[in-house]
Formats: sequence, C-alpha cells, structure tokens
Amino acid sequence: MRSFNFFGRLCTAFHDYPSLSKIIVVSTLSSGSLIAYSEANTNNGNRGRVAHADAVASKKKKVVVLGTGWAAMTFLKNLNNSIYEVEVVSPRNFFLFTPLLPSVTCGKVEARSIVEPIRNIIRKKNIDVSYREAECTKIDPANNKIYCRATANTNSKRREEFAIDYDYLIIAVGAQVNTFNTPGVEGNCHFLKEIDDAQKIRRNVIDAFEKASLPNLTEEERKKILHFVVVGGGPTGVEFAAELHDFVSEDVVKLYPMVQNFVKITVLEATDHILNMFDKRITKFAEHKFGRDNIEVKLGSMVTKVTENEICTKAKGSDKTTSMPYGMVLWSTGIGPRPIVKDFMKQIGQGNRRALATDEWLRVEGVGNVYALGDCATINQRKVMEDITEIFKKADADNSGTLTLKEFQDISNDICERYPQMQLYLKSKPVRNIFDRPSQVKGKASKESIELSIEEFKSALSEVDTQLKNLPATAQVANQQGAYLAKCFNRMEECEINPEGPTRIRGTGRHRFRPFRYRHLGQFAPLGGEQTAAQLPGDWVSIGHSSQWLWYSIYASKQVSWRTRALVVSDWIRRFIFGRDTSGI
Repeated sequence: MRSFNFFGRLCTAFHDYPSLSKIIVVSTLSSGSLIAYSEANTNNGNRGRVAHADAVASKKKKVVVLGTGWAAMTFLKNLNNSIYEVEVVSPRNFFLFTPLLPSVTCGKVEARSIVEPIRNIIRKKNIDVSYREAECTKIDPANNKIYCRATANTNSKRREEFAIDYDYLIIAVGAQVNTFNTPGVEGNCHFLKEIDDAQKIRRNVIDAFEKASLPNLTEEERKKILHFVVVGGGPTGVEFAAELHDFVSEDVVKLYPMVQNFVKITVLEATDHILNMFDKRITKFAEHKFGRDNIEVKLGSMVTKVTENEICTKAKGSDKTTSMPYGMVLWSTGIGPRPIVKDFMKQIGQGNRRALATDEWLRVEGVGNVYALGDCATINQRKVMEDITEIFKKADADNSGTLTLKEFQDISNDICERYPQMQLYLKSKPVRNIFDRPSQVKGKASKESIELSIEEFKSALSEVDTQLKNLPATAQVANQQGAYLAKCFNRMEECEINPEGPTRIRGTGRHRFRPFRYRHLGQFAPLGGEQTAAQLPGDWVSIGHSSQWLWYSIYASKQVSWRTRALVVSDWIRRFIFGRDTSGI
C-alpha cells in the first residue's frame, strides 16, 4: 500500500512539475551515457593493458634453471627483475638443507624438518616463475633447448618427454658421489647426498641393532652386524661418525643394553689426517677425541674393494691388502659430475675435466648464455701470466715501453679485481717491493723513478699465480654464487649501459659486472658429545660446548623458511627431553 502511494505521488509530481520530469530524464540519459562511456573506456583500457602485457611477455627473456639445490634456491629467492620468465626443472620438488643430513641418520632431526617444497618458495615471488618435475636428459646449446623426461609415476609405460627453449640456461644440478671406480662400492655402500640416503641409513642403523639383539646369534656375528665403517675423513664422514657415537652412548645403552658392547665405529682416511681442510688444531683435537670415544681412525688407508661381507684396504706405501667384516659402510670420499653434465662437457670440449669450467662471471666457457654454479662447476680463474703482456701494455699509459710505479698503481685496483690472486700476492709483497729491482736501484733517487721493462715485470710477478685456489664444493659457496648471479640478472639492462666491472685487459671498455668473489664465513665440524669445532675468519678457532651452541644458532638461522626453522628447533628440543626417535620410519 505504501509503495502504491509512493508511485502515485511520483506520477502526480511529474504531472504537476513537468520541468522536473525533463531534468530527471536528461540526467538519466546523461548518466547512462557516462556509464556506457566509462564501460567503453574500461574495456578499451583493459584491452590496452592486456595488449601491453602480451607485448611485455613477448619481450621477456626465458631463464631455465636446472636444479633445486643451494645455488638454484638462492638464485630464485634473490631474483626480482620482472623482465624474465623463469622455468625451474628438477626431479626433486623441494629444497634440502644438506648440512643437517648427518643429523637425520640417527634421529636427531626428522627428514621433513629440513626440506621446503620449491613451490612454497616460488609462489612468494612477484615475477613469472614455474616449476616442472622432470629430469633434464640432454642440453642442446646450439639450438638453445633442453630435453626433459617427466619423473612422476604415470600409468603409461613411457614417461612423457618434452623440450624447453631458453634464452639463458642456469645449470645448478649439484654432483653425485665419486666412487673412483672402486669395485663393489655401488652395490654395497651407503651414500649421504639426498634425503632418501639419510632415511635409508637411519633404517639400516636401527635394523642393525634389532638384528643384533636376536637370541640365536654368536658374538662374532653381533660384532660384524654392529661394525659401522665410514670411508672418508671429511666433514660429512666425521659428523656421521660423531652422530652415531652419540646415538650409541645416549640411546642404545638404554634401549639395547645387551648389544652396546659389540658396537664398533671405524673411519678410513686415505690421507694423513681427517678434516684436512680445517686448521691443524681442529684436526688434532678431532683425532684425539675420536680416540677417547673409541672411534677407530685408520689414516693412510685406501679402500680397494668392497664385497657383501668384507671391505678390503691397503695401507699407504704398502702393497699388502687386508680385509675386515662390516655391517654397514658409508662412502663419503668426494664428488663427481652427473651424467647430464658429463654429456654437456663432451659437447663443448670439456670432456677431460671433473666439473664444468666457468669464467669469473659463472658463464660456462665457450657458451655465452649458459651459466653453471654450485658443485657441478668450478671457476677457471684466469692466470696473470697468460695476460702479462696485455697487462703491461694497459698499464704503460705513455707507451714508453717501460712501467713506472705510478703507472702500475693507477691500474692496480682493476688488476686486483680481475685477478684475485694478485690481491693475495700483494698482501705478502706490497706494490713498492715489486719495483725494488737491484739492477735498477743504483743511481736512482727513489722507487717512483724506477722503470721496469716487460721482462723485469714478468720476473717480478712470476709467482703470482701460485696463489690460485679452487673453491670447495660446499653449500656456502653455492649459496653465494646463487646470490651473485641473481644480482647480475637483476642489473643486466642497467649494466649493459653503465658497466660496473673492471677494465678489460684484452680489448677496450669495462666488463659489465664485477667478477664473483667468494667470501669465506667460516666452517663447523660437529665432533659429538655436544662439542663442535669452529673455524671462523681471522684465524679464529673455537672448540667445545660454546661452539656447539653457535652451531645451533647459525644452522637454525640459515633455514630457508620459518616453517623449517621451527621444525628443526623443535626436533632439537625433543631430542634433549625425550631422546632420539628409534622407530626407523
């Protein structure tokens, strides 16, 4: 009734006030026109934006990343330039915090606590990133393609194969264990490179104690089952031996009291010391501590063969081979290239190398748009003596054929940036000492006036390349390389116009980017019993319980996400309160 009265009054108003009706009609039509115009503009604007987006997408550079390890993960996390379309290809759909793998083998940390799905990492990016769970089977640098095979289980007998084009290819597939073609290693030894390896070792450790607890075994059989052999005295082998000893001394004594006295841990090292890459003080302490913990360390012992029941070794400098029974062997002696990397190395003429050779900008030598970083690559640092003539010409500003101290000082910063061994060399031998030539000093007022010929300059720098050192295959190196390469890609366009690198020794102008420089931040070696050896920059060495807490804090902070950080810390707390999980699952 009220609505009827409202419409009745509205009609009366139109009749009584015709001018008002005209205003309303005109306003309605105008509003409709404005709305229609607005919608048209919106549609046109949307079409314009879509066209612009399509144009931008067509101009995007395609970056294909092989791998989801330290180098690849850090590159993805730091890349923020939207001009790239990134496609990640890896059979492993997660990032693995490899430094904690030894902790997984004995239940100190759970396997899922140290993995982060790669899709969790890339979904937070504001750039175009996609992931393909597949294995790269071939790299075709001539046509800028890679060929892949899906690794997901399918009902079809043949796995799906496909090709991916790229503008830039980043190879970060890591490495595999190097067996040095030792007979029997592949079939009888455990490795510790992937999360599956750690879980398999954990099951075998628990199964060994369960099997040794059966009542129908002799003492010799129990000793054989509980003899754990570690081949390789590097950080991974030493940490596993320490974790296993802690498991025996803290948990086995409570859970398997009848077999604890049959446990034996042996570390076989081919060189003269374990932890060779550490300070001698750490090496000495580790060997003494293992001796106190009844972990047998056999130095200068090379493995010649591994059978199903015995491991054969040969002492350094001797041809005599001895054998000993074992229950489980962990092989941790070094790394080698994966099959895909081997095949690619043969294609580009690097078949006789142990890893892909790159320049100081992480570009694979001979292939300008392919980069390699992490364990699968090594930087082939340019030698000073290879370019000594060009360096001399570049420094000789007045083209006099001789070089003065001032001329060398003017270009020394660029030389040190281009050749890091020069910087190390000049720390022990200052620039002024290079010009301290006995044959020239007589009759000269000062070193500033001494001039070196090309032959004298070569003689003065003849030992500079002895400072060259290969970078270790560690997570720390891969992490820094990934961050460096992402920074280069973020600034690619800017540095094309304004190069920021050192002066080109061969040619004119400057390099686009500064070369990669590794900054060593220190290293840890957990030795068991809540004691860790730490070697930090500045020749600072710390060994003991305080270093263990430093290890806890740094490894927690280096987790890739807050989720894994919380999980790892909770695993440590659980172990302190309840002990290790011995379910073997």
